Formats: sequence, C-alpha cells, structure tokens
Amino acid sequence: MKRFYKTAGVDGTDGGYSVTLDGRRIKTPMGRSLIVSSRDLAAAIAEEWDAQPEEIRPESMPLMRLAATAIDRVADNREAVIRDIVRFAETELLCYWSEHPEDLASRQLERWQPLLDWLDDVFGARLTVTRGILPVPQPPEAIEAIRGSIKERSDEELVVLHDMAGAMGSLALALAAVSGRLDAQDAFELSRLDEAFQNERWGEDDEAISRNELLRRDVLAAGRFLALAREAAV
Repeated sequence: MKRFYKTAGVDGTDGGYSVTLDGRRIKTPMGRSLIVSSRDLAAAIAEEWDAQPEEIRPESMPLMRLAATAIDRVADNREAVIRDIVRFAETELLCYWSEHPEDLASRQLERWQPLLDWLDDVFGARLTVTRGILPVPQPPEAIEAIRGSIKERSDEELVVLHDMAGAMGSLALALAAVSGRLDAQDAFELSRLDEAFQNERWGEDDEAISRNELLRRDVLAAGRFLALAREAAV
C-alpha cells in the first residue's frame, strides 16, 4: 500500500491515546479504534508510521502489530489465547537437556535450572526435566499453576507472552522476561544456548544467523512494546 499521509501524531482520547495520520485516528485491521493506555507507546507507534517510505511495510511496524493484536485477537478471546500460551509449557524448551556432550548438559544445568527453580518458587510450577528429545509429560498441577499465574495478565502482557514463547520455544523464558526476572535480550540468548554451543564447535550457518536475527527482533520488539505499555499515562 502506498503511503497516503504526511505526518503521524498522537491524540488523547477517552481511555487512553490514539495514533493519528494527518489528524485522523487510525483503526486496527478489524476496524476497531486503536487506543492504548500509554502516551509513550502511542508515540512509538506513530514513529513507526512516520518512518515508512513511499510504500508502507507492515513488517517494519512491530509495535503497531502487537497493539492491534491485543485489541483484535486477545481482548475478546482471552481464554483461547491463554490456552495457546499454556501449551508452550507442555513442551518447555528448558526441560529438554542434552544427553551428550556432557559440556552442553553442564551448561544447561548452570543456566537453565535457575529459571526452572524460579518458576517453581514464584508460580508453584515444578516442571519435569529430561535428557534427550523424547516428549515428557508435565505434571498437571504445574500446568494449572502456570495457567493461574497468567489468567489475570493484561491483554498487552498476554500478546507479549504469546509472541515471546513462540519465538523462543519457552514459556519459562517468556514469563521471566515479562516478570522482570530477565531482560528480553538475555532471555533470547538463553533460548539459543544449544545452538550457541554448536556454533562454538562447528561455526555459524548463514541461514541460521538470518533466522535467529528475525526471531531476536521479534523478542526485543515484544519487550519494548511491554515496557512502553507499562509507562504511566501522562
């Protein structure tokens, strides 16, 4: 789509702040008013619109995408979204440790186990760890504890949890990032622990580097979105 506006801005409205294009408030893809509670978030979304070249590139506007998703997909479907998020715990990345080499298993123990302990201490969710790639069922009580810990999260937090868990393959890391236990960058690095170990031994693959960079951008964008959404409205 061609750029059809000159400037983007922010407009205060009942319940929050809206992004404007040439003074007209924008809507979500489903035609709903795009209103966020934080002026900082609205301003950052407006910057994404201002930065568009002659042709609009939606993939270059992650904050806009996340805000619209929270409004269009999460607000009216919270239970379904929560179910999707909880499913990531059933195949939690941090629960699958290497059988060999032992150096990698030791690194997983050192860097992943503290996060699993934190998940248990804070949310009462003790997940089962295994060595190898064969699926291991997680205790139902742990899954329910995780469900209970996220059901009261805001729509913005839910969309971030979903995005982060999908990009990292780990709900534990996503929860750690959303809860402030880790920043988004550190969480992403921990999700790539196995791959980093293999790269140290055999070198990096160009295709894998490109794929990881896209995933990293998604995780960092989600982290920034949440930080801005949590800023007090002024």
